[in-house]
Amino acid sequence: MERLAQAEEQDQEHETEGEHAYAFGVLDAYFEGFPLSKLVTTTRQFPGHMRVDVQAALDKLLGAHIDLLGLAEESYDALSFARLLRDDRSAVPIAPLQYSDVDIGEGNPSRCLDNGLWLCEQDGLRHAVLLCANRESRREPGIRIEIMVSAGSAGAAVVQRCFGALEDAVQSARTYRGKILSLEESSNYRGESRGINVHRLPTVGRDEVILPERTLQLLDRNVLNFVNTRDQLRRLGQSTRKGILLYGPPGTGKTHTIRYLATHLPGHTTLIITAEQIGLLSAYMGLARLLQPAMVVIEDVDLIARDRRNMGPCEEPLLNRLLNEMDGLKQDADILFVLTTNRPQDLEAALAGRPGRIDQAIEVPLPDESGRSKLVRLYGKELPLDDAIVIEAARRSEGTSCAFIKELMRRLAQASLARDGGNSTVSADIDEALDDMLFSGGRLNARLLGGAQAMAAG
Repeated sequence: MERLAQAEEQDQEHETEGEHAYAFGVLDAYFEGFPLSKLVTTTRQFPGHMRVDVQAALDKLLGAHIDLLGLAEESYDALSFARLLRDDRSAVPIAPLQYSDVDIGEGNPSRCLDNGLWLCEQDGLRHAVLLCANRESRREPGIRIEIMVSAGSAGAAVVQRCFGALEDAVQSARTYRGKILSLEESSNYRGESRGINVHRLPTVGRDEVILPERTLQLLDRNVLNFVNTRDQLRRLGQSTRKGILLYGPPGTGKTHTIRYLATHLPGHTTLIITAEQIGLLSAYMGLARLLQPAMVVIEDVDLIARDRRNMGPCEEPLLNRLLNEMDGLKQDADILFVLTTNRPQDLEAALAGRPGRIDQAIEVPLPDESGRSKLVRLYGKELPLDDAIVIEAARRSEGTSCAFIKELMRRLAQASLARDGGNSTVSADIDEALDDMLFSGGRLNARLLGGAQAMAAG
């Protein structure tokens, strides 16, 4: 009889352990004495790109609780407490905790849970918190938080406290604030984003922006000085949003100028939008409003904002979306638009001709001789260049772009290496490089390298 009792006890233990291997068994045991009709759940959905901030808030809020369990999740099977409480053949097993590393532009990635079940207790009130990263194929995962607690005012207070902390974390958005970002576009043609890319750009010094001094001063006044006086402007009843248009021939340094601005706006988040990503404009603007002060950069804006008379049937809605977003900002929004174009004459009048959308157009011209000399020294700083060679290279490259000068320096380096191992640079090296770049390759090659005007002059 004693052996039979021991066997029955062991069978009961194995049965209990088997039940606790599944989510329904764990929850039944934890909420023992509370019928399902007395429990309620509340759910919030957070954007997937705020995943790191949500995780940090959960760690702070629930970190003292050691009862954190992982769940075996089928592909694209969104978990919920209703799903976890199923005790049939599709019961959800308890599994090891699963994490994903998320790049946030710092030395180490941030570790975020794929899913998790916290068993919590506050002031004698038991509750459970479920995290699930909704992973629909090729879409950015959204973060779903669900809280299960007993019905009543005490349970409602627990829910309010938890979601309040999460909302505060998302609104502070510490993870990506002040960084240079772009959205990763989905490949499913639905215009959706999958996540955030953090760009690590080297700091560009003012002496590395080779522009006429008057242009640099205009840039500083309308961007750097403007953002530094926003608080005073707001106090005087002035708008703190602004639109800047950088225009000029290809290769003159518009993108380089944006890098200079992005690395000299402390505390600002920079969002870089290419023309083909304009379908994500609403998502970008949501981020800009959340992470302001922000600079929103739209490169090659003429591709979506050209004259309506030259538009195809699919282009006008994109233009309208851009105009609506620019018009929809509050006057006190700390958001700066910087648009770039190689073809300002093609811009739609609704964008270029209406005050309040573009507040200042700044030309980024082809470099003059002084600028070309600086570019030669900048891009050829490791080459053996004497003053006579610098002067000659600058004089003979008249009408060329910054990109052309950069390539010219590489050609000089190659010619110097072939001639004497890179120990000197002579006029013949310039002859050879300019002949290849401007003449031997024909007009197309010169245009591709940014030397079309120089070829025409020659």
